[in-house]
Amino acid sequence: MAPRAKTFLLCHGAWSGGWAWKKMHPLMVQAGYRLVAPTYTGLGERAHLANPSVDLGTHIQDILNVIAFEDLSDIVLLGHSYGGMVATGVADRARERVTQLIYLDAFVPRDGQSLFDLNEGGREPMRKAVSSGDGYRIPPNPPPPDTAQADLDWLNARRVPMPIKCFETRLRLEHGEPAMPRSYIYCTRLPGDVFGQFAQRTKSEEGWRYVELDASHAPNVTAPEALMKALSEIVA
Repeated sequence: MAPRAKTFLLCHGAWSGGWAWKKMHPLMVQAGYRLVAPTYTGLGERAHLANPSVDLGTHIQDILNVIAFEDLSDIVLLGHSYGGMVATGVADRARERVTQLIYLDAFVPRDGQSLFDLNEGGREPMRKAVSSGDGYRIPPNPPPPDTAQADLDWLNARRVPMPIKCFETRLRLEHGEPAMPRSYIYCTRLPGDVFGQFAQRTKSEEGWRYVELDASHAPNVTAPEALMKALSEIVA
C-alpha cells in the first residue's frame, strides 16, 4: 500500500480564504502532498456568516473542527500572515495531530498576545477604518505592489472585510510554546515590514528553522513554484 500523502493544513491570512491558494493545489499534488485549505467563519465563501462576535477563537475552532471532522493526523500546519495567530492556537490545542508547524510571513504570538500587540502601528488606523465602515470590520489592506494585474483583479473581487475582534483577541496557550518542529519562511521583497521582527526572532532563537524567500507577502499568488520548493525542502 502506498504511504498516505503528507497533509498540509492551511491557516490563511486576513481578508482572504482557502480560495486564494488555488495555484498551490496542483503543485502540492505534483509534489506528492495534499493541501487542505479551509476558509474561516465570516470570510470567503463563508462571508455570509460574518458578525461582530467573530474573533480569533472562532477561527481557531474552525480549523480544529476541520481536523476533527476530516480526521486529519500527521499534519503540517501552515500559517500565513494573520494565520500565524490561528496556527499557534491550533497547534496548542491539537498537539497530538500536528507534526510540524510552518509560519509563512506570519505573526508568531506568545501566550497572551494579540495581533495588535505585535502590530501596534496598525491598531489606530484600523480602528478608524472600522468606525467609518460597518462598526466591526476592517476593509482589506492592498495586495503587495508586485502582484500582476490579473491576480489583483481576482483578489480584489474576493477579499472581504475582517472582523476587528480577530486582531484584538489575546491568544491563550494552554500548553506553553509549541513543542513540535517549527519553521519560519520570511518573504524578503518588502523590507521593513511588520514580519521582520519574527525573522529576527526565529533566526536567533533555539528550535527554529529559518528560511528566506525572494517574494512579497503573498507568494501563494505571486511566486507559487518558489513557495512549493521551500515547503518541500522543509518537510523533506
